[in-house]
Amino acid sequence: MGAKSKIITTSKNSKREAIFLIDRLRHLFSNPKDSELMRWWPIDERKKDDGVLHHASDTQQWKDFDTKYQEFHEDLRNVRFTLSTDGMNPFGYRTVTHRTWPVILLIYNLPPWLCQKRKYLLLTIIISGPKAPGIDIDVFLEPLMQEMETLWKHGVKMWDELAKSSFTCKAIIFVTITDYPG
Repeated sequence: MGAKSKIITTSKNSKREAIFLIDRLRHLFSNPKDSELMRWWPIDERKKDDGVLHHASDTQQWKDFDTKYQEFHEDLRNVRFTLSTDGMNPFGYRTVTHRTWPVILLIYNLPPWLCQKRKYLLLTIIISGPKAPGIDIDVFLEPLMQEMETLWKHGVKMWDELAKSSFTCKAIIFVTITDYPG
């Protein structure tokens, strides 16, 4: 079962394909192995007190967030993402008539050795056109931000195959990694 997607054309002849995040999360939690991996980060066996950051959950930023948003912290299945985007020229270095900007979400709930594996990289938007999206990138990100707002403010009911029960999944973009789009 694939994720639903929608192609949207803007007034500047750029196109974007939006792949719906909530459907991708439902798919992850419907698999008991993936559902178990989504709870990996807080287990005591993985934590080491050696002064080295092994995972984003070891950072002060993560701990401060947990203190401020205790309700979010209480359910280990709530998802923290990194949003990453950078433009590229898919046709080589010689032509500059086309630009592609993938927008990818990395899942911080997963172990570090899986966070950047293809299976778990969520390609949410592909922005394609004759030039970089520039200051209009917010127009392209709007469908994703609407889903993130729903996930943050209200959450979405999902089935957890590992627990054999439903729960309300919430999510936040915890970190961004970007190149200036212009």
